[in-house]
Amino acid sequence: MIDINLIRNDKEKVKTNIQKKFQDEKLPLVEEVYELDIKYRESKKKADDLKAEKNRISDEIGALMREGKKEESLSLREKVGELSEEITALETSETNLEEEIKSRMMKIPNIIDESVPIGKDDSENVEIEKFGEPFIRNYEIPYHAEICEALGGLDKDSAGRTSGNGFYYLVGDIARLHEATIAYARDFMINKGFTYCIPPFMIRSDVVTGVMSFAEMEAMMYKIEGEDLYLIGTSEHSMIGRFKGQIIEEKELPIAMTSYSPCFRKEVGAHGLEERGLYRVHQFEKQEMVVLCKPEDAMEWYNKMWSYTVEFFRSMGISVRTLECCSGDLADLKVKSCDVEAWSPRQQKYFEVGSCSTLGDAQARRLGIRMKTENGNQYLATLNNPVVGLCTQIGNWLKSLNFQAKSTLISA
Repeated sequence: MIDINLIRNDKEKVKTNIQKKFQDEKLPLVEEVYELDIKYRESKKKADDLKAEKNRISDEIGALMREGKKEESLSLREKVGELSEEITALETSETNLEEEIKSRMMKIPNIIDESVPIGKDDSENVEIEKFGEPFIRNYEIPYHAEICEALGGLDKDSAGRTSGNGFYYLVGDIARLHEATIAYARDFMINKGFTYCIPPFMIRSDVVTGVMSFAEMEAMMYKIEGEDLYLIGTSEHSMIGRFKGQIIEEKELPIAMTSYSPCFRKEVGAHGLEERGLYRVHQFEKQEMVVLCKPEDAMEWYNKMWSYTVEFFRSMGISVRTLECCSGDLADLKVKSCDVEAWSPRQQKYFEVGSCSTLGDAQARRLGIRMKTENGNQYLATLNNPVVGLCTQIGNWLKSLNFQAKSTLISA
């Protein structure tokens, strides 16, 4: 959520930003917020003036009572009653106007960084750099689900009976590989100075709407029926929510954390062969990095965080590249984002394994997270980036193995 002062003082900047994100349908929201804010401030000023008047008359009544002029105070008491009713009506109006403003502000996208390339969707993302040379085998590499099944490590049929499509059992060495990946990613980030955390795997609705847009929530989140709880889609949700309503001493920043969690996602829509197996599933596990810092330090942390993902994959000999996300591919809360993509020797193309984002103070505003400075309390910046998504990485590892021939694999 942006600072409302941007709309008060520079509506055109906000509108231009919406146009850069190709969301012209949201342009009317800016004028609506602007007009509602005028009404809100007028109502608040009138209420404040009436409260001052009420206090003045109340003091006058007190003086009259001390002087024994009871009858003279009666008409003033009636006036106080009338003022109280009017103040109550104005406060109700203020509350309603606040809700109207907030509901619209939550839909207005964050101001993107000037360096973000302009484009309608992910097809217009810009390649920045490649790390390591992609390799191409002179034989057909089996689909990763085939490899897992050949090793007795994947059972989706049983998971279908217990849980439905989009779930799986990992067995034996594949399950061990899964756990080893978690441990390696965890220790990799601890060695970078991040504090390891395991967060709650369910969060309340006010945290959900604090960390993501309504559209993202509807597309991703599973709600617990009959309770104000959602299963997390990533540990970032819980980790940022941990600081909801808190004021953090400036000297305690930055706060750099790496968190493990299962992730639960609807993953709505049909997917092709290469996203069968362990891709686009409803449950997987992920190691995340989350940073809270001063706004002026956000870009430095952003560059550190995506470079850590690159370093992690390169440490395993996997070729990767980074893509700058264009304006139309940015979620509404994001200021800037880049994807890290790993080379798939089977598909002979790169595919996303991580997305590093700086969100400015958008999440902090929604959740009321501030830092205490010499100049008063200020909103801080938040950033997030996956270290590794476990199912994605296992599939990539298996496809990247240097098998001499498919027959060798299947007999293994």
